[in-house]
Amino acid sequence: MSAELTRGENTQLEIVQAAHQLFIGQGYHGTSMRQIARSAGIALGGIYNHFSSKEDVFVAVLKAYHPYHEILAAIDVAHGDTIESFVESVATQMVAALRKHPEFLNLMLIEIVEFKSQHVPTLFSDLFPRFAEFGNVFASYQDRLRHIPELIMTRAFVGLFFSFYITDALIGSQIPAQMKEKALEHFIDIFLYGIVNRGQVETSKF
Repeated sequence: MSAELTRGENTQLEIVQAAHQLFIGQGYHGTSMRQIARSAGIALGGIYNHFSSKEDVFVAVLKAYHPYHEILAAIDVAHGDTIESFVESVATQMVAALRKHPEFLNLMLIEIVEFKSQHVPTLFSDLFPRFAEFGNVFASYQDRLRHIPELIMTRAFVGLFFSFYITDALIGSQIPAQMKEKALEHFIDIFLYGIVNRGQVETSKF
């Protein structure tokens, strides 16, 4: 436990850590507040000094263990003299950060299936300002880019590389070798240039 935290903060941290392990192992509805208290080493009533309900505990777990902390840190250290090198740097850092949290997919499935994604808007409101800053970085390369709003580029970027992580996490061991070879490089290439042969590009309808 960190000496910089108060006793109450340490207790709250222990509750969140215990709940995280239980939620990952047996789901939200399969976990009781009594189990969380026992795992955290406190009396059942002690949880209610910090959280008003099991759902409040889950939200705290979702925020504490969401990999966006590391994703944003990875974005902050990304660099590149060209748009290609910048996107490669960010994508590589982002995927590496996501891979450190294989349990994140379990949490998101609980959020999607058991809560119908009701907490996602709160997470998004917390994240939006930082991702908007990331979108502004694209503006510095605007002489190389098509006229697409920076926030749309950001959304496309995050969506594409989350899909890389999710498919890797879900079926990674079953993915044929030809789908694995230089996969991240190909995803980066698709984000930058699309899938149409650049020598055969027709006039866009958009």
